[in-house]
Amino acid sequence: MTSAVRVPEELSARVPVEQRGPGLDRDTVRMLVSRGAEVAHHTFRELPLLLRAGDLLVVNTSATLAAAVDGWIGHARVVVHFSTRGDDGRWAVELREPDGRGTTRARAGGPTGTEVRLPGGGGLVLEEPLSGRLRWARVAGPGVPGLLREHGRPIRYSYTERDQPLSVYQTVFALPSADGAGSAEMPSAARPFTARVVAELLSRGVRFAPVTLHTGVASAEVHEPPYPERFAVPETSARLVNAAKAGEGRVVAVGTTAVRAVESAVGADGAVRARAGWTDLVVTPERGVRVVDGLLTGLHEPEASHLLMLEAVAGRVAVQRGYRAALQGRYLWHEFGDVHLVLPRQAPHTEHRLCNGW
Repeated sequence: MTSAVRVPEELSARVPVEQRGPGLDRDTVRMLVSRGAEVAHHTFRELPLLLRAGDLLVVNTSATLAAAVDGWIGHARVVVHFSTRGDDGRWAVELREPDGRGTTRARAGGPTGTEVRLPGGGGLVLEEPLSGRLRWARVAGPGVPGLLREHGRPIRYSYTERDQPLSVYQTVFALPSADGAGSAEMPSAARPFTARVVAELLSRGVRFAPVTLHTGVASAEVHEPPYPERFAVPETSARLVNAAKAGEGRVVAVGTTAVRAVESAVGADGAVRARAGWTDLVVTPERGVRVVDGLLTGLHEPEASHLLMLEAVAGRVAVQRGYRAALQGRYLWHEFGDVHLVLPRQAPHTEHRLCNGW
């Protein structure tokens, strides 16, 4: 039922909330709160009132890259979306074409060996596929981090009104990577956090566990299962998660990227350990969640991998109720839109066992 939901075009958030009127800030977006069958309506600024001392927020520190760069195949202009940096120095890329409205549409990627000219005298050569849309590419000339700094812009899709500066796509938790790696698209669930909200949460005894997961390109047209992404869970964050699970705290992931990272670092004994590398984990109701008790997530077009993860955390009935309530309440969708907070119905360890049984 939920997968059949169609979001009306007018519910797409076309600009960031702080650009919609005077006195608005990132933390003034609306927040739908689900606890099992119960649904309530809040603003994001009320988050500190909904959490309690001992709760732990797992946040993704990956910085957003200016990952869209103009290129040329012969005389034809294309737009290259740089998605994921491989360990061998290659990049997974998606080739798109301008749509005449300032954004892009999907295009055939081209055969292996296709050459794409890039600004600044560089270029890339397409190699084998990574997924249906993404190809590995070997980049020649100036390094990709410098290319993105000089000639890149944030990836933007057609539901947004205009190009925005890169700062609009950074969260308060974003930390630049020394090797130039980052997220092709913003870990948008954390966008509503402001210094004011973070300070109030800390004053109330809520703690933060930073993790990193560099998210790749999510196509607006084709909903594919997640492909492998680079992640890291540091030792201090692993200890914070284990301490919260051992006490009465709830582990609430800020975004599906944080879920994927922390669930990739849990062992068979249920303990989280420091880990870094690549994860191909897909969280489904059958697999369940072993660490996460709750989830803060954006409102996105229903698609398989996102909904399966939501159902693993909250259960299908709660997800369906939440989507219906968001549509009826005229919540705004996508990365500049409103958010959905899923909290356990009961004690976290009991809820945890139920999640594994869905």
